[in-house]
Amino acid sequence: MSTEATAIDALTIEEAAAELERLAKVVSSNDELYHGKDQPAISDADYDALKRRNDAIEARYPELIRADSPSRRVGSAPSASFAQITHSRPMLSLDNTFSDEDVQDFIGSVYRFLGQLPDGSIAFTAEPKIDGLSMSIRYENRKLVSAATRGDGTTGENVTANVKTIKDIPNTLPADAPDVVEVRGEVYMAKSDFLALNAQMEAEGKQTYVNPRNTAAGSLRQLDAKVTASRNLRFFAYAWGEISEMPADTQLGMVEAFGKWGFPINPLMKRLSSVEDIIGHYREIGLKRPDLDYDIDGVVYKVDRLDLQARLGFRSRSPRWATAHKFPAEQAFTTVEKIEIQVGRTGALTPVARLTPITVGGVVVTNATLHNEDYIKGVGNSGERIREDDHDIRVGDTVIVQRAGDVIPQVLDVVMEKRPTGSVSYEFPKTCPVCGSHAVREVNEKTGKVDAVTRCTGGFTCSAQATEHLKHFVSRNAYDIEGLGAKQVDFFFESEDPSLQIRTAPDIFTLEKRQAGSALTKLENIDGFGKVSVGKLYAAINERRSIALHRFIYALGIRHVGETTAKLLARSYGTYEAFETAMKEAAPLFGEAWNELNAIDGIGEIVARALVEFYKEPRNVEVITRLLAEVTPEVAEQPVTSGSPVAGKTVVFTGSLEKFTRDEAKARAEGLGAKVAGSVSKKTDILVAGPGAGSKLEKARELGVQTMDEDEWLALIGG
Repeated sequence: MSTEATAIDALTIEEAAAELERLAKVVSSNDELYHGKDQPAISDADYDALKRRNDAIEARYPELIRADSPSRRVGSAPSASFAQITHSRPMLSLDNTFSDEDVQDFIGSVYRFLGQLPDGSIAFTAEPKIDGLSMSIRYENRKLVSAATRGDGTTGENVTANVKTIKDIPNTLPADAPDVVEVRGEVYMAKSDFLALNAQMEAEGKQTYVNPRNTAAGSLRQLDAKVTASRNLRFFAYAWGEISEMPADTQLGMVEAFGKWGFPINPLMKRLSSVEDIIGHYREIGLKRPDLDYDIDGVVYKVDRLDLQARLGFRSRSPRWATAHKFPAEQAFTTVEKIEIQVGRTGALTPVARLTPITVGGVVVTNATLHNEDYIKGVGNSGERIREDDHDIRVGDTVIVQRAGDVIPQVLDVVMEKRPTGSVSYEFPKTCPVCGSHAVREVNEKTGKVDAVTRCTGGFTCSAQATEHLKHFVSRNAYDIEGLGAKQVDFFFESEDPSLQIRTAPDIFTLEKRQAGSALTKLENIDGFGKVSVGKLYAAINERRSIALHRFIYALGIRHVGETTAKLLARSYGTYEAFETAMKEAAPLFGEAWNELNAIDGIGEIVARALVEFYKEPRNVEVITRLLAEVTPEVAEQPVTSGSPVAGKTVVFTGSLEKFTRDEAKARAEGLGAKVAGSVSKKTDILVAGPGAGSKLEKARELGVQTMDEDEWLALIGG
């Protein structure tokens, strides 16, 4: 009698081990046939019988459970909050293009960067942009060891147990795969599965889901991996992170290798060279879009040759060799029921249209941004008319609403034929609706131009600015404190109990101590909290007492300082102490510190002024001082550049470079860990001078800075 036919009770431990090995292979093979190739070899009933037999043997011999067992594709529930995984290589986002002209500009920029004429010699891949959740899956010795979401690009959520339930994703790779490989792609929910799930929810009297993308993301972040397994998530592979041995030298070749390893790859991906063919394929995919069983929101173009990708390199947050050509925004008609003003953390008064609910692209839209006072009047940033016939936006108007992906919906135009009789123009407030302070539109001292944004002058006396600043401080890409969201911030800010009040960021980190020493109301006795949730909140706060420097800088909420700029500042200054000292020393707007700040490639005078003004305000410095008594910003991580002769050095390029373009020189230097500046100072380490170098070369010689020509630079960095 064969082992597979033997009753489970009669199996010896050796026979049980052999049977579990066989079942793991058979189930894995059928998973690949069914989900990877849509060629099922057995019935659903037979497939289920295999899994039940596997589970029964494991129940009898738990010591024999294998790492590649079918039961491990569900796994046990992760902890209450997901751990973080630092990506070995950042998961960057793509720049977007929206028109044929944008695509031509992108392709032209590739040729210009490489110093070539646009002769059609460079090939590009074009593939659908899947509207799902980005995922990085790591294999070591061909076994799946971890999986992480994109997160902030540097660190993501550890969702390994949940990813193992996705049958599109193999637990093991074939023998010809590299020892270490991170396969990246998109987790998504098929439209058909989404509709079936909503039908099931509706039949059970439960709330239905909004769209496949959000449902897929929510399903992947379930604390119980069995819930994830029940959602039938799917995956397309299209990129990679760390890899010990490259199986191909082109983008298309790499993706085809993923397909051979068992990953689903998109059949609509093509290699093309001419702008006409690339745009033609975009239109072809657009026509197929309604019939696809997955949501897409554009087409992604990538330079095919990997050596050219390496030369092109990366900007601060996106690769130069790729872009996403988005499909046109979706539009619908609805009515403006009222216009409300929201006050942000910088005091900006932003008008929002409250709309009669309308479904746009599968999402119910109830609000749309009106940007500013001028936009309501139909005036653009340069004073130009942005809507025909002076159409302003009024309460009661029928309007055209547009949304694209996750972009906040906006009102494009007014249907004048449906404007109600007696409607009146909207009067923008002259005072803050929250604190009553005077609201003004600032004037740029240099240009004399009036700012488009109206701002409250209340500053720290305006509760809206204070609460919005706190909400920014604890937001996902700043401190990301679990359990301290917008609702909780409002509660703590408005509390009259001193032991519960959170009015500034440092108060967050003294909350537990104040509560422990208070005889007043305990947080755990307040509705909506409880002892367990309070304990988790304190733990989440204490976990953030040490934080990455770029997150700390971003959390401060300095005007014009977003995530990318915060990372640039962190890398440039290394420590918070050095950063703060430099910002204070730059206050006179002249001198060495100011020049060094402006010389950082990617900063510019607007950002530099905002930084200096922030640190000139004593109240800001006082809040930060109290905050630093509770938390410690970490030393900024520098790029992995072991063996690089220019790691950590500041380099300036000047003159007419002949061996490489200016952009390519900068990208190569930064890839080796150098800091590229735009001007020469005492902190400049190397000046690379091409023909025609002038004042920068003279200043470098005066300061004793090491100077070299292009050949010497190439010899230094290894060609």
